[in-house]
Amino acid sequence: MTQEEIRMSEAGTRKKHWKRWGPYLSERAWGTVREDYSAYGSAWEYLPHDHARSRAYRWNEDGMAGISDRRQTICFALALWNERDPILKERLFGLTGNEGNHGEDVKEYYFYLDSTPTHSYMKYLYKYPQSEFPYAKLVEGSRSRDRHDREYELLDTGVFNDNRYFDVFVEYAKADTEDILIKMTVTNRGQVAANLRLLPTVWFRNTWSWGGRKRRPELHEIRPAPYPVIELNHALPGNRWLHCEGSPELLFTENETNYRRLFGVDNGNSYVKDSINDYVVDGREDAVNPQHAGTKVAIHYRLTVGAGETVVVRMRLADSDFNGKSAFGGFDWTLALRQREADEFYATVIPQGLSADAQSVMRQGFAGMLWSKQFYHYVVKEWLQGDAGNPPPPEERRRGRNHNWTHLHNADVISMPDKWEYPWYAAWDLAFHCIPLALVDSEFAKEQLMLMLREWYMHPNGQIPAYEWALGDVNPPVHAWAAWRVYKIDKKRHGKGDRAFLQRVFHKLMLNFTWWVNRKDAEGRNIFQGGFLGLDNIGLFDRSAPLPTGGYIEQSDGTSWMAMYTLNMLTIALELAKEDPCFEDIASKFWEHFIRIAHAMSHRGEDSMGLWNEEDGFFYDVLRLPDGSQLPMKTRSMVGLIPLFAVQTLEPEVLDRLPDFKRRLEWFIDNRPELTKDLATMRTEGMGERRLLSIAGQEQLRRILKYVLDEREFLSPYGIRALSKHHGEQPFCLAVHGSNHCISYDPGESTTGLFGGNSNWRGPIWFPLNYLLIESLQKFHHYLGDGFKVEFPTGSGEMMSLREVADELSRRMTSIFLRDENGRRPLFGNMEKFQTDPDWQNLLLFHEYFHGDSGAGVGANHQTGWTGLVIKLMQQSGERPKRKDLSLQLVA
Repeated sequence: MTQEEIRMSEAGTRKKHWKRWGPYLSERAWGTVREDYSAYGSAWEYLPHDHARSRAYRWNEDGMAGISDRRQTICFALALWNERDPILKERLFGLTGNEGNHGEDVKEYYFYLDSTPTHSYMKYLYKYPQSEFPYAKLVEGSRSRDRHDREYELLDTGVFNDNRYFDVFVEYAKADTEDILIKMTVTNRGQVAANLRLLPTVWFRNTWSWGGRKRRPELHEIRPAPYPVIELNHALPGNRWLHCEGSPELLFTENETNYRRLFGVDNGNSYVKDSINDYVVDGREDAVNPQHAGTKVAIHYRLTVGAGETVVVRMRLADSDFNGKSAFGGFDWTLALRQREADEFYATVIPQGLSADAQSVMRQGFAGMLWSKQFYHYVVKEWLQGDAGNPPPPEERRRGRNHNWTHLHNADVISMPDKWEYPWYAAWDLAFHCIPLALVDSEFAKEQLMLMLREWYMHPNGQIPAYEWALGDVNPPVHAWAAWRVYKIDKKRHGKGDRAFLQRVFHKLMLNFTWWVNRKDAEGRNIFQGGFLGLDNIGLFDRSAPLPTGGYIEQSDGTSWMAMYTLNMLTIALELAKEDPCFEDIASKFWEHFIRIAHAMSHRGEDSMGLWNEEDGFFYDVLRLPDGSQLPMKTRSMVGLIPLFAVQTLEPEVLDRLPDFKRRLEWFIDNRPELTKDLATMRTEGMGERRLLSIAGQEQLRRILKYVLDEREFLSPYGIRALSKHHGEQPFCLAVHGSNHCISYDPGESTTGLFGGNSNWRGPIWFPLNYLLIESLQKFHHYLGDGFKVEFPTGSGEMMSLREVADELSRRMTSIFLRDENGRRPLFGNMEKFQTDPDWQNLLLFHEYFHGDSGAGVGANHQTGWTGLVIKLMQQSGERPKRKDLSLQLVA
């Protein structure tokens, strides 16, 4: 094993706690639900960015390039001042959900460059302008634009002109589990010398102001020479020492709210959270504690950095004071060793046959996944009731957001979608995160999946929490799929599957499956009304709200997700049945569930028209009106492709090994022809004598793929669009009570106000559903073989097997991130600084989704979460089309 794998093994057996420290500090705690104590849930306005520097947080801390222990008792992060800004740069700035013309949006440039799974080595880059940061200009520039305009970006303000900025690199390397080396490297990219105040900061999360008897911790200077040493005294993790190279000034204060600034009342303490800001920016020398003690301290380095010059500052956070000896002996050697060990580890994960560019994409993708871990703290009951000694929350909150989730007790390290834009877990996002995470740390991936199913997360009724803005919203049920994929990845990488994990997750998912059946198919017709389902504005209406037409929607995607869920549970049950025969009975139950759902989607007559439209050869949602009439909503969208995800093959050796299950399967096919006659064949054996379980039969598959692989419809040079381009010229409209509700093709940012206007499933390319489609095509090929070919692209005359189609789609998606023959990345679109500047062009952003025509990144720009699936695509399918005639026509 590599040294990093040894560390992971030691962490897994609790021999050494290599994961106790990591990038667990959020990048935004302001504007979050858990810090919102308003009456009506106005989280963005209750604690805005302007308050963040002055108000002690109740639940989580935030900072730049930060780390903490896994309970977030001690925090360390970067702070900066360029001697021009009105405030210290202590946290990343961005627009609130109500300020941005496309919703919330971070307005900074920062990059996760490297991290190992145990965080034994980490690297981060922040680009800091030397001129005044344009806070007001960014707000005003965005306010003047509407949803049809592109976003106003930091580069547009001109603050990076002539390269007048600093590159600030932060590196962490663990000499041991409680001994962290910190290296900050500042490079002036401009043509003239510039001043910079570097203020790395260490502080305690405020746990003492919220009632109870928790003792206030303290940090204080223990000696000033030959370099300053700060002792941190905290009852929970014990004592730590921060060693600071050079002769910096130490600025001590308290992590307490500045009530005078925010509310006009006296402070209980002379030193408050923003006192360091007042000392450095405003020159108030009495703002910080001259006794050199408190709960927060900034180490103040005054730097003048020449044009093109680089300055290095070193620190060490350890469980030792080194008995007065230097903490910096062997510092550089250890840091270089951890870098080499990181390289050795990733050489076992990233295919060496990839180009250097593709390997860099994977490495930065892993870095983003691993840096996006966060200690997430939210105890709903305490949040609703308020804290002793503090003003009680408004009474309206007891009937408002999340009031039905009082059992929820979150205090864990969790993979975030994006630590600024989405600094809270999202259940279905998390499931996708676990696929690339399993390639480097399958134990962490398994822990994440189990966490959402634990009794202090999962609702007593079996529902999995969605996300903090609405814990009761309904996300697609992809947890079982993710658990099976993680199990298989882990088994392939380590030679043995973790059956104990698979069995634990299966039993918990049984509760969730029952919730879906009881709550979302209350009439027992096997057609599901999932509501929101994570696809935001893909439909005409907000599917979580009462419809303006009355009635309800029979959802193609909701029903298909459940069909997929049943097959995932069937697959897990069959795997477990290999060693425990009792799972054969459960497998039979899920087989029958699948047949009934598939039949309900496809059948004609009775009291429903079915969701398959024979005339068009596509699956549609059906609007069921109060008078009993039904209307297919003929939008060609991902909603109609999700039925393809419900596919699974049964290997003959599995059936032979489980004769009871095989006998029941054969009996059902023979004796219930009314349920099976219109479905994909179950009896006919395909390649390798396999059986196929699928909603879509071969003819339906061909007809759907005719749309999917048509460049005038779904097929983009960069993957599959969420909505057909056909609707650009022919929007689908429905008149309701005198108003027209229309859906048309939007390849980039959203132009509708649904879900705050910052979600778009009406044209862009989304990695999670593209990934599931690719996997589904691979499964169909596994059954149908090379003899089953389709036209690719539609109308070209070129025929491909489904495996070749899957590979080509995969490579189209990965091409978003790779340099083309002109050295340009589709990802960056028209951002010339990123396209051509050597100090920018290899720094990657992993956006939430991508423009349907150009491949440019759109939405949250650090959502390595599910866009991290690009890592898995590169690992399994490479990076370029293999056939010359399929070379991509990349859009500049």
